[in-house]
This record gives sequence, C-alpha cells and structure tokens, in this order.
Amino acid sequence: MPESLEDLVELLDLEKIDDDLFRGRQPQTTAQRVFGGQVLGQALAAAGRTVGEDRIVHSLHGYFLRPGDTSVPIEYHPELIRDGRSFSSRRVVATQRGKTIFYMSASFQVPEPGLDHADKMPDDLVPPEEAPTLASVFEAASGRKAEDWNKEWAALDVRLAGLTGRQFWIRASGKLADDHALHACVLAYASDLTLLGASLLPHGIIIGDRRIQPASIDHALWFHRPFRADEWLLYDQASPSASGARGFATGRLFSQDGRLVASVAQEGLIRPIGLELDDEEA
Repeated sequence: MPESLEDLVELLDLEKIDDDLFRGRQPQTTAQRVFGGQVLGQALAAAGRTVGEDRIVHSLHGYFLRPGDTSVPIEYHPELIRDGRSFSSRRVVATQRGKTIFYMSASFQVPEPGLDHADKMPDDLVPPEEAPTLASVFEAASGRKAEDWNKEWAALDVRLAGLTGRQFWIRASGKLADDHALHACVLAYASDLTLLGASLLPHGIIIGDRRIQPASIDHALWFHRPFRADEWLLYDQASPSASGARGFATGRLFSQDGRLVASVAQEGLIRPIGLELDDEEA
C-alpha cells in the first residue's frame, strides 16, 4: 500500500494510454491482493477524468468480481453513459490480463441549491488529538508491531474515536491540493479500510483474524456536502446484519464541526475458516 500521502496521490494520478482508457500503477505491498479502496479510488479518478470540471461526483456503486493482482497494473475503461444538463453518468470497467476484476457506476452533478437536512454527529467521542492511533490498537489486539501497519497505511491517519470500535477519526496524512476530485478519490480509498470489520465486532473478531476469510463484495458511497479529506472526518459505522458468510455494514462520515458529508454501505465476505459456530450461526 502507499507508504506516504505523496505515494497515494501518485497512485490516484492515472496514466492515459488511449481515449477513455487509463492505467493505474501498483504500490509496493506485502498484500497478496489489491486493496479494494485502491480500485475504488482509481476507478473514480478514471471516471472523473471524463467529465467537466463543473460536475462533482455525488455517488458511486462498485462490485469486486475477482481479486486484483498486486504485481500487475490495472486498466480502467470509463464508458460515457450520459451527459445531461445537470448530471453525467459513467460506468468504469477495471481489468487485469484481459479479465474484469471490478466495475463501477458513478454519477456527477452540477452543484445546485435545494432542501437540506442531515443526521447529527454522535457525541461522547474521544477528540482526535487524544484518540489512540489505529496502528497502536492493531498492535495491542494482534501482537504485531505498529510499524507493520504503518508500512502499509501511513498515507492515512486513522484513530479510534470510541470504545465500541465502530467509530474512527480519519484523514489524509498531510496536505492535499485544492481539488475536489482528488479529495473524493482519497475518501473513496479510505472508506474501504475499516468498514468490513464492523460486521465482525458483534462476534468478538477483528478483521485480521486468520479464522476469517474477508473480502469486499460491493461498495456504495454517496457524497452529500463539501469536505476535505485532509481534515478530520468521523467515520461512524454499524452492521445491521451478517448471514450466509457475508457481513453488511454502513457508515456515516462527518466533518469535525458536525456536518454529514458522506454515507457508505458495503457487503463483504466474512467466511469462517476453522472457526467454530454455535447452533444459530451454523
């Protein structure tokens, strides 16, 4: 994974190899498959390169079809589905070695005024300045060194915001350029990092447990209000259901001043491997 924010920005800066065809490079990583957030962010970057600067992404829906190979670049082909007066629709297909590993639909809108309401941000949170880093929590829970986490995830600053393990402060580890498309891609990348783990918490399991085979299946993200990915965002997560070796989780992202800026939903594989199930789960 990117070892710094600069590496992440480079990862999201796709190479144009033909009209409506882009190539995304791979970072150095010990992971055996491509991180889902990387594919989300790169696919969104490819879609954004085909719309006017007056249009801002407001939603995306993606499906992970095959594990991505970390040793091979990914090609992204955005299809121009529709350009209307207010909205633009794109479909992006990601391939490796001629096989589709992911596809995504995304919608962009010219900003306009309208009715406005939103959920309130949860209270009783640990301020980000006082919250433990996810690297330190990872070290305490797994026994692996915090440096192992930082080697893969240093591009993001992630901290535990509550005792339940379902609330995190998250931001880019440094300053980003004033480019709304870049901030959206970084948030898409970050939104996949902790969400699937929310469906394991009711069972007392953490995402790195070797008794579980985890993988993202699909991912949806809605952008509600302007934000900066290099400023603290509260990622408030919940898991309404787990069944059939799949976990379903939702998330709300709030700015530090309490504005709801994005919502997320994801279903992922949480297949038990050598994990004893009780009668209700079996």
